[in-house]
Amino acid sequence: MTTVTDGPVLVTGGAGFIGSNLVARLLADGRRVVAVDDLSTGRLENLAPARAQADPGQLQFDHLDVTDPAFDALVSRLRPDAIVHLAAQVDVRVSVEQPLEDARLNLLGTLQVLEAARRNGVRRVVYAASIAGYGDPPADELPITEAVTSPPLSPYGVSKRAAGDYVLAYGATHGVEGVVLTLANVYGPHQSTAGEGGVVAILAGRMLAGAPCTIFGDGEQTRDFVYVDDVADAFARAVHVAGAAGTRMLIGTGVATSVNELFARCAAVTGYGHAPVHAPERAGEVRHSVVDASYAREVLGWTAWTTVEDGVRGTVAWAAGTGSA
Repeated sequence: MTTVTDGPVLVTGGAGFIGSNLVARLLADGRRVVAVDDLSTGRLENLAPARAQADPGQLQFDHLDVTDPAFDALVSRLRPDAIVHLAAQVDVRVSVEQPLEDARLNLLGTLQVLEAARRNGVRRVVYAASIAGYGDPPADELPITEAVTSPPLSPYGVSKRAAGDYVLAYGATHGVEGVVLTLANVYGPHQSTAGEGGVVAILAGRMLAGAPCTIFGDGEQTRDFVYVDDVADAFARAVHVAGAAGTRMLIGTGVATSVNELFARCAAVTGYGHAPVHAPERAGEVRHSVVDASYAREVLGWTAWTTVEDGVRGTVAWAAGTGSA
């Protein structure tokens, strides 16, 4: 059963990595889309493919921070059917160094989105939570399910977990349908290859440039790497599947890949011939993380279909073709 109205879907962080891929997917589904982004990390170039495919009037972009009072006015004017809230501070190390700023953006920013939705009759808010909110569970609790209660290890994990709780609470107290998708380690086209982007993007960019690649710790830490097209599919389903309201679902592949294995796969695709440089482990990061996404399969009919091999090839091809490396 699905629920769709004539209103657009508003995507915060719409010019960012996941947001721009989701915008393209929603347009392909025939939805009208409003992308909102303050462009602090998002880039208008990310929306170029979506603009090229959109029919006249199908895509709107607003340069706006969700913490700006003008965001409420925008929601009031457009009356979106749903809001997908992706705008966030996403760097664990920034959250450790600047916890107040992390909370302002991730927690208070989410509350302002929820208040705008409540005041203006938005049917549903779909929120992008992080696997960092599940902390570092013991081995016997892997793969992670929605029932895991291990505490977050970083302010980032705390803010993302708490914001997701607010999203679900607004459904119970105000009738705004909340859906929380907790994402494993997302990678793919439009992810930054500079600075503190995802490890796949960083490795692809540095290998294509022939630059040294750093692995923090021994490289045997594992992650569940899920391709951005698969993630966009999960969000597109969460916008309209009626049975998703009030749920928290994990989104991942169920496959644990070590950083060393990922390095080897990226090196094979790029032809990189150098050994990695090892550096000390980083504070606030977990040792092992892999998720059980069976609940998302049950509720959304969703499953990841892209293998790490294919995803790495797609990411490297994009980075090489755009010069983003």
